[in-house]
Amino acid sequence: MPGTLVAMPGVLPEGEPVPADGSLPATVTRAVGARGFGVYVHVPFCASRCGYCDFNTYTADELGGGASREGYADTVLTELALASRVLGGSPPPRVDTVFVGGGTPTLLPADDLARILDGIDRTWGLAADAEVTTEANPESVTPESLKTLRAAGYTRISLGMQSAAPGVLAILDRRHRAGRATEAAREARDAGFDHVNLDLIYGTPGESADDFAASLAQVVAAGVDHVSAYALIVEDGTRLAARMRRGELPYPSDDVAADRYLAAEAALDAAGFSWYEVSNWARTPAGRCRHNLLYWNGGDWWGLGPGAHSHVGGVRWWNVKHPAAYAKRLAAGESPGLAREVLTPDEAHTEDVMLRLRLASGLPLAVLDDAGRAGARRALADGLLDPAGYAAGRAVLTLRGRLLADAVVRDLLP
Repeated sequence: MPGTLVAMPGVLPEGEPVPADGSLPATVTRAVGARGFGVYVHVPFCASRCGYCDFNTYTADELGGGASREGYADTVLTELALASRVLGGSPPPRVDTVFVGGGTPTLLPADDLARILDGIDRTWGLAADAEVTTEANPESVTPESLKTLRAAGYTRISLGMQSAAPGVLAILDRRHRAGRATEAAREARDAGFDHVNLDLIYGTPGESADDFAASLAQVVAAGVDHVSAYALIVEDGTRLAARMRRGELPYPSDDVAADRYLAAEAALDAAGFSWYEVSNWARTPAGRCRHNLLYWNGGDWWGLGPGAHSHVGGVRWWNVKHPAAYAKRLAAGESPGLAREVLTPDEAHTEDVMLRLRLASGLPLAVLDDAGRAGARRALADGLLDPAGYAAGRAVLTLRGRLLADAVVRDLLP
């Protein structure tokens, strides 16, 4: 499948302990921001849990004691103060991008989201052209809250539409009614947001080709400048996985997912969108999500919030998962970091190939070893890499190559 839904994972990897003060080696912090610097803020709250969701999110019933939405902004600002101390010995990086994700960030009051952004600006300073994104569920925003967010400095909003078909929304356990997502997109544009994204999921059991075509048509008609479309992936432990194990629903089909992807490419291309990453399309270069491009191109970012991941100078770490444990550590003056890892050159190379190959700009052939370049020649012969890009010294996926992106990656790695 060409694209799968990616967000804050529900299961954290293993690694070495993070020092109690969160400190990083001086050699790491000295070059922070060389490839850009961003801030990710994880808001782990949801009004209800979608059947496919395996993200680090919590409903009110799942939270228990020790954590609440009411005090969350202050807790995040406490971690931000710690981050400032950790990076204090290096030149303060200007923040190029901010991305507030979840969960449903817009379950927090708009004023709290404004305070968090103001805290980031006061700590490191936002670049004059900083991109500031928040995710939102369509039912969690109003024209008034959108105006407050825009006035606070948010420039971009990403709305979880998933589908225009009521039956598909019901299978995914989405709460918003069909049509609300495109209404919210128009409200965001009216509020002055520079960039508006709609997220789609395709390949849901029961979704017909006509259902997906209607979703694409509604997205185009909404006048947004960015679309993300991900193949449904069924995670163990979710309600959707349980329903499939019981035989209530069929498992997703790779062939159907490929057909849906081709339909998305055809409809979006005809409407003036261009792909810039396998699962993402924008009307103009300015509409591309710069925060995600920071990730894909190996930039630095600090992740605030429970379970949030950070990356600075080849060191990656992740916070404790539960909001109560996160708040408790910060209240005690300790880093919420659970574990970290220092990427080896081989690991960094693997990630570089995996991520940059998915971009329309492609991957320089010069970064590949002999075996990787031989794999690139095979992929070119098989029609998976673009001949013009290859002649210019880059591995750029063709449309067929996008459908088989994971296989091409395997061919380019040792």
